[in-house]
Amino acid sequence: MKRFARNEDVKVLFLGTPEMARTVLDGIVGAGYDVIGVVTQPDREAGRGHKLRFSPVKEYALERGIPVYQPEKIRDDYSFAEALRFDVIACMAYGQIVPEGFLRMAKIGAINVHGSLLPAYRGAAPIQRAIMDGLDRTGVSLMEMVAEMDAGNVYDTRETEIGPEENYTDLGKRLASLGAEMIAADLLAYANGELKGRTQDEEKATIAKKIRKSEEHVSIGFDRKKAHDAFRGLSEEPGGYLLLGDEKLKVFSSSFVEGPEGKEAGAYLVSGKKLIVRFADGWLSLDEVQLEGKKRMDIASFLNGNQNKLGEEGLLA
Repeated sequence: MKRFARNEDVKVLFLGTPEMARTVLDGIVGAGYDVIGVVTQPDREAGRGHKLRFSPVKEYALERGIPVYQPEKIRDDYSFAEALRFDVIACMAYGQIVPEGFLRMAKIGAINVHGSLLPAYRGAAPIQRAIMDGLDRTGVSLMEMVAEMDAGNVYDTRETEIGPEENYTDLGKRLASLGAEMIAADLLAYANGELKGRTQDEEKATIAKKIRKSEEHVSIGFDRKKAHDAFRGLSEEPGGYLLLGDEKLKVFSSSFVEGPEGKEAGAYLVSGKKLIVRFADGWLSLDEVQLEGKKRMDIASFLNGNQNKLGEEGLLA
């Protein structure tokens, strides 16, 4: 087996798409590894003008002259990789299931930075699900990519607390930074066969399914902590919402408050510069919101512009 003396001797093909993946890619590049190409999701239309938007990973690669590959469905076509010479596939949040045949093209192997402490929260939404489930700790895992989803050997982990007010976006940034440090430190040892992985305990495995559209509508029947955790887990993307009449009111941040007894779930009160909502076991203050078709704003600004919609009290659904 070839031995790599320096980081720059290891040729890496990187797979990833969102901002978190860009952070991990930057960690690999910054550590001196030879990234010979990136594979990312195809450009998507965005905004009212339906302009094509590049993924953060593509933007990063173009800025640095790294070749970019964007198969529509990599399971159907990965012929672009046949002419490439890479030792390791490194991945975070690519967004497609990667076929085993493609993984075998790497001379050494394929590793992935996953946003949980495996075997917990395998799957598409580990960071969001951890927050929505009310956990106070999570982390990232460096794992071998295999045919079965997130089931490969784990080579390293980094653990961290989840702040009580921390949302998906903020926690994702911290986990991405931890993942970037981890893979940058471990990649040379992995390429040289020096990392000893541990197999995952299948009996402890849990699945973090992709967030369904229906879950974005946060139920007023939830207890208030569950609702608060749902808003955090869905913020800033895609955004959890309540219904004000027939309009979606996205809630990006909330906090616990006291309110009057005897109100039904869904009741809201406007008090000064606060909008408070009753859930199954108590009240939440909605602190940052966005009414459908409008800008995101703090609650004081929202109340100033929407008194005609709200009055002093009413019901949300």
